[in-house]
Amino acid sequence: MAGMNNSVRIANAGVPGAQTRVDIVLQDGKVAFVSPTGSVGREPAAETTIDADGLWAIPGLWDCHTHFTQWSKTLGRLDLINARSASEAMAMLRAHLDERRAAGTLDPDAFVVGMRFRHSLWSDDEQPTLAAIDAVTGDQPVALSSADMHCGWVNSAAARRLGVHVDERTGLVGELEWFDAYTQFDKAPGAAEETDRLLREAERDAVAKGIVGIRDYEMAENINTWIGRFAAGINRLRVDAGVYPERMQDAIDAGWHTGKTLPGSNGLGRVGAMKLISDGSLNTRSAYCSTPYSGIEPATYGTLSYTPQEIEEYMRLATAHGFDIACHAIGDEANTIVLNAAEATHAHGSIEHAQMLKPVDIPRFAQLGLTASIQPQHAMDDRDVVTRFWANPAGIPYPFRSLYDAGAKLRMGSDAPVAPLDPWLAISAAVFGTENSSRDPFQPEQCLPVEVALAASTAAGRDRLEAGAPADVVLLDADPYAQTTPEAMRAMPTHVAMTFVAGTRVH
Repeated sequence: MAGMNNSVRIANAGVPGAQTRVDIVLQDGKVAFVSPTGSVGREPAAETTIDADGLWAIPGLWDCHTHFTQWSKTLGRLDLINARSASEAMAMLRAHLDERRAAGTLDPDAFVVGMRFRHSLWSDDEQPTLAAIDAVTGDQPVALSSADMHCGWVNSAAARRLGVHVDERTGLVGELEWFDAYTQFDKAPGAAEETDRLLREAERDAVAKGIVGIRDYEMAENINTWIGRFAAGINRLRVDAGVYPERMQDAIDAGWHTGKTLPGSNGLGRVGAMKLISDGSLNTRSAYCSTPYSGIEPATYGTLSYTPQEIEEYMRLATAHGFDIACHAIGDEANTIVLNAAEATHAHGSIEHAQMLKPVDIPRFAQLGLTASIQPQHAMDDRDVVTRFWANPAGIPYPFRSLYDAGAKLRMGSDAPVAPLDPWLAISAAVFGTENSSRDPFQPEQCLPVEVALAASTAAGRDRLEAGAPADVVLLDADPYAQTTPEAMRAMPTHVAMTFVAGTRVH
């Protein structure tokens, strides 16, 4: 971005939840001053002055858990999130294929990819089948990803092309095999150009919502990928690029560590944490739990992706070489194992999701200095799945308030494309516990105060701008603290007037 070191004075800005107005000076990529409007101070003269005229100013928002490439691609793929059954999903797929055939954009040899089906919410007689997807698609290779990205539903043509083992009854591909298969879609002719276009669209969409930074845990070689993207002009966002265990040694050998600036990023790109996936997901009944899933025979407890010893070894490796950890743990037993490993290795960083926790483990986050990186919109998506499959848990599902009350540092995100890359959805879910006013909150005792939810959606955990912070600012034409319904809070993206990253206006 050009002009990162320009100085900007934002005058007459409102403060959420308060009657005061302030003047803000952004200089050399930092917030230089925040002072009451009209006060006599030491603020330097600015090259540009913007009269906010009462627009509310907040720190720039972060999405602390994304798969940014996959999220970008949802903007150009069939979205099945609203399908309420296998039949509805197939009707949507048939319409999508017919539309593309009519438009002449359907290559019979190319993969058709769909996203975000939620079969865990479908009735037992409306589950995926191989016969159903084959009947709709014929020889056109079609692959559909579940909403949590932990399994795929593919037709026979796609299974042959991908070389995957498909359940002959359901057409489903298990999570570990699916993770590998999913990368093959990027190798199709024209995929790189399409991805570049969608990445730029997703970046524009993000800053328009007030997002200034993301933590990217794409299952790929993220460091070099983002160096290339910054060089290509995809440079409106701050990015922390995560590293997976299988790539750790290469990253160490290259001299990378968490926090190191990516060359050519103008200070916006950094190496992120080591991302380790310890277990599966609730929707695929693979999150690792201490008690069996309800309604499933034979009894299943989920699965670990690595042994406890391997988890500890990877944490030890990361910590010894200057890497934070970002460890996916959803089931209560997986969280216990991850906390034990972090304690044994003195690891620092975050536990991603922390979706079900034993009461005894909740205070351990603060005790160990670990961040709970939570995705409140998942609670909205999963509330009916929780009652179906976690009817008798040993832990507390989505214990947001319990973690906060125990002193844990909270950061929020979307896990996009599992949920949309939109911090206002996360804030709304955390505060109201429901997506619409007509439905009672899910676990109202776990809802967070709005100022806590907003702070958890920023890099520094602050809901107010402070001198010395990065010059990442969002101006809003509505006070987020005055929103009294989930519908109003979820509409906050429409109230984003301006977004600044490192002092440069990007929206």
